[in-house]
Amino acid sequence: MLKDGTYAAWYNTPLDQGTGIVHVADGQIWGRDSLMTYRGACKVDGDRFTATVSTKRHTDGRATVFGVEDELTLDIQGRCPGKIATYTATAQQVPGMILHGTLILTEQQPPAPDRAEQVPAFNPGKLPRLPKRSR
Repeated sequence: MLKDGTYAAWYNTPLDQGTGIVHVADGQIWGRDSLMTYRGACKVDGDRFTATVSTKRHTDGRATVFGVEDELTLDIQGRCPGKIATYTATAQQVPGMILHGTLILTEQQPPAPDRAEQVPAFNPGKLPRLPKRSR
C-alpha cells in the first residue's frame, strides 16, 4: 500500500532518466527534481494506486525526460506491495511515450540516545608521541 510519507523517486523514458523526491499525504502527491515541480492527487486501492500530476519547470536548461515540454499532465498507475512502489506514467502532451518509475519510502532515523556519560575534554598531552628520528 502506498503510505503517506516521503519517497525517493527514480524514473526513465526512452529519452532520459531522472531522480527526485516525492511526498504523499492525505490523497495529495507533490515533489520536485532538478528541473520540475509536481503536484496532484492520488487514490490508493489496496496495493494499487493512481494519480494525476501536473508538472511545471522551475529551472532552465536541459530537456525533461519527455523531451522539450515544460508543463505536462501525467496519468500514473502503480503498485506498492511494501516499501517500494513501481509505476508507469503517460503524459497527455506526449502521446505514446511511457515513463517507468520506482518510489522508495524513506524511513526516519530514530533520534540518537542521550549519552549518559560525559565526554572527556580533549587533552593533546595524552596523544601518542612519534619516535625521534636521527638525522
